[in-house]
Amino acid sequence: MDGRHMQIGEVAARTELSLRTIRHYEETGLVTPSARSQGGFRLYTETDVARLMVIRRMKPLGFTLDQMRDLLEAIDRLDAADPPAGDDRQALLDRVRAYEQDAARKIEELRVQLSRAEDFAATLRTRLTGPGRP
Repeated sequence: MDGRHMQIGEVAARTELSLRTIRHYEETGLVTPSARSQGGFRLYTETDVARLMVIRRMKPLGFTLDQMRDLLEAIDRLDAADPPAGDDRQALLDRVRAYEQDAARKIEELRVQLSRAEDFAATLRTRLTGPGRP
């Protein structure tokens, strides 16, 4: 190996994804190893790792596999050696912008849920440590 490629175990450690999850994302077409070793092992590049990180960050926000695929396709087209121009470029940027706005909305919803959970935990602590309790 020349240092530009990583085996799946290293990718799993770097992305904090399980081997099974990485293989699942390959089966669903979200990420494809850039190469295979002579022994048939999957080999990944930094670009592949970055792609997996996008997926990993979308998952807890509730994005579907189809949405992940759609966003990655838009990013791939924008990052291509010969990216689209004009209206096609603007349409791709609009797609990415829509995902950013959706992510921001979902993050705000999670903040509200977290605040409520913290209030609930504080209420329980008060009950446990209130007057007449050790």
